[in-house]
Amino acid sequence: MAKVKAAIIGSGNIGTDLMIKIMRTSDVLEMGAMVGIDPSSDGLARAQRLGVATTHEGIEGLQKLDVWPEIGVVFDATSAGAHKAHSDVVTAAGKVMIDLTPAAIGPYVIPVVNGDDHLDAPNVNMVTCGGQATIPMVAAVSSVAEVHYAEIVASISSKSAGPGTRANIDEFTETTSAGIVEVGGAKKGKAIIILNPAEPPMIMRDTVFTLSSGADEATIEAAIEAMVAKVNAYVPGYRLKQKVQFERFGSNNPVKIPGLGQFEGIKTSVFLEVEGAAHYLPAYAGNLDIMTSAGLKTAEKIAARRMEKEAA
Repeated sequence: MAKVKAAIIGSGNIGTDLMIKIMRTSDVLEMGAMVGIDPSSDGLARAQRLGVATTHEGIEGLQKLDVWPEIGVVFDATSAGAHKAHSDVVTAAGKVMIDLTPAAIGPYVIPVVNGDDHLDAPNVNMVTCGGQATIPMVAAVSSVAEVHYAEIVASISSKSAGPGTRANIDEFTETTSAGIVEVGGAKKGKAIIILNPAEPPMIMRDTVFTLSSGADEATIEAAIEAMVAKVNAYVPGYRLKQKVQFERFGSNNPVKIPGLGQFEGIKTSVFLEVEGAAHYLPAYAGNLDIMTSAGLKTAEKIAARRMEKEAA
């Protein structure tokens, strides 16, 4: 089957990991170009050694490459601030933009939750690494119960957080919180990110709390376990760290939710671990792995849809 050529803007940790994934695992995409702004970056050097066209002149340099007319999908692994200019150029050229920054110009996409809903969108946003790990759990509870509030805490190793991640902490919390509501289905959401400097580096850990009503513990647990299996299908290191925990709140011990009032129902606590595939950085960098895996899966679906339409 013919493949769709892809370009990656951003030659840092996320972009380099994604490049290696495309080259090793994709039956739909092939690398067309790697774009950076630092001529000495490891990502550009690796791309050159692998025979991929490169430029250190950013989006302007990408448009000068001979392969540019053949590119069908462009991944942006830079920053939220730079994304709009990149998106304008890419979408104006009729190419699909897969946004791995927290810019959120296009609709939020979590492959296992709404991956088929935006296959014709010119720009789709992959939320954040924490969102990709935790929003499926919120959506799982929402599929069987009414989620009044959801809160997530994403803990990642400092060593797996590159300059782009560090520069976008505020956008991370805002975008993830919005995704918890818009995709996860919670009435209210909150997101927290922790950069852990521990040595040796810790594997990505995520905690998800939901307050819900309308379903019992067994039903909620079954929905969560089924969703974990779906995410694990494309992120093999994604797993429950321990059994799902529950706490009931009734009329004798209600809890108040800021902005939502008194709550009676079930508090669900989900503890996750995400081990990376170590395509580029070591296995502790599960935050990279889940983000690039989700972006790749989404891009493959969009590219396959485009090929089907062109063949029809």
